[in-house]
Amino acid sequence: MGHYLPARVVPNAEFEASLDTTDEWIRSRSGIERRHFAAEGEGTADMGAAAARAALENAGLVAGDIDAIIVATATPDLTFPSTATMVQQRLGMTSGFAFDVQAVCAGFIYALSNANALIVSGQAQRVLVIGAETFTRLLDWTDRATCVLFGDGAGALILEAQEGDGTSADRGILATDLHSDGSYRDLLYVDGGTSTGLTGHLKMEGREVFRHAVEKLAQTAQTAVAKAGLAEEDITWVVPHQANIRIIQATAKKLDVPMEKVIVTVQDHGNTSAASIPLALSVGSAEGKLKAGDVVVVEAIGGGLAWGAAAIRW
Repeated sequence: MGHYLPARVVPNAEFEASLDTTDEWIRSRSGIERRHFAAEGEGTADMGAAAARAALENAGLVAGDIDAIIVATATPDLTFPSTATMVQQRLGMTSGFAFDVQAVCAGFIYALSNANALIVSGQAQRVLVIGAETFTRLLDWTDRATCVLFGDGAGALILEAQEGDGTSADRGILATDLHSDGSYRDLLYVDGGTSTGLTGHLKMEGREVFRHAVEKLAQTAQTAVAKAGLAEEDITWVVPHQANIRIIQATAKKLDVPMEKVIVTVQDHGNTSAASIPLALSVGSAEGKLKAGDVVVVEAIGGGLAWGAAAIRW
């Protein structure tokens, strides 16, 4: 594991000068206390590469040991080439292959599922999976309902093929569960792209997103655990998408998992979209919370709507 956070830390109080908001208002509705903003000229690929270097160092590997890079991002530096190939270049990696996955906040789950499939099918031995976002470049700074919620950052995880017995006792990705429903597009989207010629701003129907999030996250987590041949009482840790503390708490309650078994970083990072789960995993790992043999459930929902979960034995 590895992660990277930009140097600039933005506390809630910084918004009070330009918005009709307060530190207390933001904390009470989201649980967020601070977030990191990318510096001018600092891009998604830069942060993704920094997280990748940290993961490679943590694993005792070099870039040439990696067969594939998958970057989950909704904020690529360029329309093309992919952010993954730009990370590949920054790492000095000239072999293998690299591509992006775009499922917004659920992107890391989708990327993890793709990486697992590449390994299981024999197309790759080691896959570097990265979630990286510069979401602050998509925000309307006059909209207090959205601009206070997001931050920038990147997290990375390396998956390696190993022999297993094909049971829930194996280590690694035990099961994944993916969903999307495009009929909910208007609940969370960015009003920009090739159709407008503009980057656009994030638009969100917060109440509706909250309602869908709690229901769908609990269901997909339960499904992933069942697919893995496990029960909810087998869960050691839940590592959710870090969007809102109230969503995290409500989902944990539906799963009958105490908050003591949930890794929470939303207070320090805000919502970093596809980067939030690998960031939380990396922080949890660095703090010694995640131990070999632990059953870890990760789950996320984002624009699309797209959502999913994975059951992992650490």
